Amino acid sequence: MVIRILIADDHSVIMPVMDGITATQTIREGFPDTEVVALTSVLEDASVVGAIRAGAIGYLLKTTEADDLRRAIRAAAEGQVQLSPEAASRLMREVRAPDSPETLTDRETDVLRLVAEGKANKEIAQGLGIGEKTVKTHVSNILAKLGVQSRTQAALHAARIGMVTIHQVSGGT
Repeated sequence: MVIRILIADDHSVIMPVMDGITATQTIREGFPDTEVVALTSVLEDASVVGAIRAGAIGYLLKTTEADDLRRAIRAAAEGQVQLSPEAASRLMREVRAPDSPETLTDRETDVLRLVAEGKANKEIAQGLGIGEKTVKTHVSNILAKLGVQSRTQAALHAARIGMVTIHQVSGGT
């Protein structure tokens, strides 16, 4: 059985050996196909940015309603970015794109827009009429060209440059 998503709780009793950011990075390095959503009571810039940089696909607060949490987990399992509006706001202030990123191709721009809208690779492939493997290649190229490590960071870059709204990036949660 493959674990597609892991919810990382920040409670020190549950995580006495390492913090949530280190755990997220360790999980993503060891199990790159596993998505991590941070579920936390901490809303500090360094924590939000750290979790996303470590590879979390989402950052939700423990005040998230149960129905919203279920939707977020399902969406994250499909590769869609899930951020609480508060976390998205903090990321927008903190995450900066490189000063002179390489230019994206037209197709990479299309893929970035759809990634930023929270679409999974399969949805992007169907929408653009290309293979899912090709989408993965485009996403890898986009991350490299933008100098970011995750789809979330790429989505925030798209919002920062006006390609999508922050509401689209936060998934409306």
